[in-house]
Amino acid sequence: MNKIDLKDILQENLADDNQDYLSILGDEKEMLNDHTDIPDTLPILPLRNTVLFPGVIIPINIGREKSLKLIRYVYKSSVPFGVIAQRDTNTENPKLEDLYTIGTVATVLKILEMPDGTTTAIIQGKKRFELDDILYDEPYHVGKITVKQEDTIKEDDQEYNAIGEALKEMALKIVKYSSNIPNEAGFALKNIESMLFLINFISSNTDIDYRNKQELLEIDILKERATKLLELLGKQVKILELKEDIQKKVKVDLDKQQREYLLHQQMKTIQNELGANPVDEDLQELEEAAKKKKWGKNVQEIFEKELQKLKRQNPSTPDYSVQFNYVKELTELPWEHYSEDNFDLKKASEILDADHYGLDKVKERILEYLAVLKLKGDMKSPILCLYGPPGVGKTSLGKSVARALNREFVRMSLGGLHDESEIRGHRRTYIGAMPGRIIQSIKKAGTSNPVFILDEIDKVGQDFRGDPQSALLEVLDPEQNTTFHDNYLDVDYDLSKVMFIATANDISTIAPPLRDRMEMIEVSGYLMEEKIEIAKRHLIPKQLVNHGLKAEQIEFTDDI
Repeated sequence: MNKIDLKDILQENLADDNQDYLSILGDEKEMLNDHTDIPDTLPILPLRNTVLFPGVIIPINIGREKSLKLIRYVYKSSVPFGVIAQRDTNTENPKLEDLYTIGTVATVLKILEMPDGTTTAIIQGKKRFELDDILYDEPYHVGKITVKQEDTIKEDDQEYNAIGEALKEMALKIVKYSSNIPNEAGFALKNIESMLFLINFISSNTDIDYRNKQELLEIDILKERATKLLELLGKQVKILELKEDIQKKVKVDLDKQQREYLLHQQMKTIQNELGANPVDEDLQELEEAAKKKKWGKNVQEIFEKELQKLKRQNPSTPDYSVQFNYVKELTELPWEHYSEDNFDLKKASEILDADHYGLDKVKERILEYLAVLKLKGDMKSPILCLYGPPGVGKTSLGKSVARALNREFVRMSLGGLHDESEIRGHRRTYIGAMPGRIIQSIKKAGTSNPVFILDEIDKVGQDFRGDPQSALLEVLDPEQNTTFHDNYLDVDYDLSKVMFIATANDISTIAPPLRDRMEMIEVSGYLMEEKIEIAKRHLIPKQLVNHGLKAEQIEFTDDI
């Protein structure tokens, strides 16, 4: 066995202030062959948070005046003294009941006056003892003790050897994972031959609670002490392995983020060199689109605020795409862009007659409605609701009105609609949020004054997700729709210039408050003669034109 140079270890460990409490390996043979007589009365040094084991050398900081007197006396006199842990670390002047009963006889190897004014003593444990009584405590504690003999060990005991190998393996793992234990401890472990010294050395150097160390010191039977130490080491290894796994995962995640950041920075640099950065181009396009918009001061301020927020965000984060989509939505809406109306009633009548045969009363009522709008100069009037059986031309009448007024035409089907957010939109805090279908249709139309067909308004449902019919009240009320609030936009939008036309099959299922906002126009079915004329004028010519014939080439006989 190679003998460890005690002097070198002392110098190495005491050079670093962070290693003040690191146990230092002594000479195991010196400990085992020490037959020095120990008196039954010894000076007693109480220690806080520290347990000394036989054969192990540790540095201790001396803070109390009594302890300093004791250390200087025993060092000068070269006499042994007792070291014992106190139960409560906050007790300044411990009594017999404040101390554990089992301690270690020790000697002072050296006293060091540290640069910060504190005193450090290097002490070495010799044998275990039991404290019987405290005889007096001035100028320091003096107690009556009984030296305890160590358990004998059979060298050929296979179970002992197995426990010893397991302890070394566990301890080496702890040295590997723990940053508080120097690598020299692993070298020392491999050179220890004595089972007793192995247990004491590992117990002293392991980073376990001092109460557990005291429990180990109090166990007389060596096999039980080794088994208990093995159990404590197993728990510590599990904790250290878990910490190691967590640190590796955190490091991997951090490395991945750093790698992505560096790649993005390199990509940005390359794109800048090439003169084409997609992110900057997108932001520039948004700014150019905003300059062309005719929107109010309030919307302008909100756009600039949200654009600045977008510029501060990292393009690689999910929040960036959410913010970008919102700002883009603001620029794509027509806001105060309106198409120019054409209230030529004669032309409107011609378009209605060309597109629809019959329905004289319905067309007459629509023309009256348009005439009133022309005189008023605004859309503040009841909403038209065309109701009747399927297939009588309710939606196509709305198309004809749009063509007559030279307005864009959009259609929104309300059949089976149950979710109120389909009308008002989703709040941006939700995943996959988008504007309501009203705002989406306005964006699709490209103007803020289209002819808007609300198809199948009688088939709007109601359940736990809200009441869409109540949401439609704000849309169709001329006094409220000037400031229609979409949850996604979170900005008021003016719908007062939109011409809403609703269609229904059965008006009895429409909620009374909603029905009060609409003027009902019945579109009844057709007589057989009217159906024949519709076929002649519209259906058959359309089919023949689709097959390559011109309209003027088509002639009908009376018996068609």
